[in-house]
Amino acid sequence: MPEPGETSFDRARRAMVVDQLRERGIGDERVLAAMAGLPREAFLEPGERPFAYRDGAVAIAEGQTMSQPWVVARMTELLRVVPGDRVLEVGTGSGYQAAALATLGARVRTIERHARLADAARGHLAALGIEGVEVVIGDGSPGAPDGAPWDGIIVTAAAPIVPPSLPAQLAIGGRLVIPVGARGSQELLAIERRGPEDWFTESDGAVVFVPLIGAEGFDD
Repeated sequence: MPEPGETSFDRARRAMVVDQLRERGIGDERVLAAMAGLPREAFLEPGERPFAYRDGAVAIAEGQTMSQPWVVARMTELLRVVPGDRVLEVGTGSGYQAAALATLGARVRTIERHARLADAARGHLAALGIEGVEVVIGDGSPGAPDGAPWDGIIVTAAAPIVPPSLPAQLAIGGRLVIPVGARGSQELLAIERRGPEDWFTESDGAVVFVPLIGAEGFDD
């Protein structure tokens, strides 16, 4: 039954959490609550908003995409952020992923190579009053050593291999979540730094992302 005062977006968001996330195994209640309260449509231009809660990626400017809701939730879950964590995001896109992390209490630096997307993301975040997110324009593929060590690093574009600079920028106990593979087909990896020279990698299955372009990604 619709809740009093609910909009069609509110109903779609509620259904997304139940049907796309919870029913498919997203079990972290904090992640579910964050996505239940975050208006995905607010990170899209008006013409794209009807597709905000589709079970798939949504096209945005510069040939990029807003990831499928389940993928955003799963990557967030794999990162295991807790309030106060310092997180680096490579690939700002719409700003939705960074907003989800900030909603969980993380302090986020997010790097976007397209100035148009970075500016739009800043606007979306400001309009919603979301704090704790710094949007930077540049090549994020080598990470951000000036801010290291990071408690978490999340890469929202596919790299041909794990960028060599990223694992060393993790704090001990920190996690890197990244899609790795060929253009058009990758596997989602979660890499945990367990010691100064000890990293543990596990695969979370097949995914498809736009390519990570940069010095430690694909050539443009």
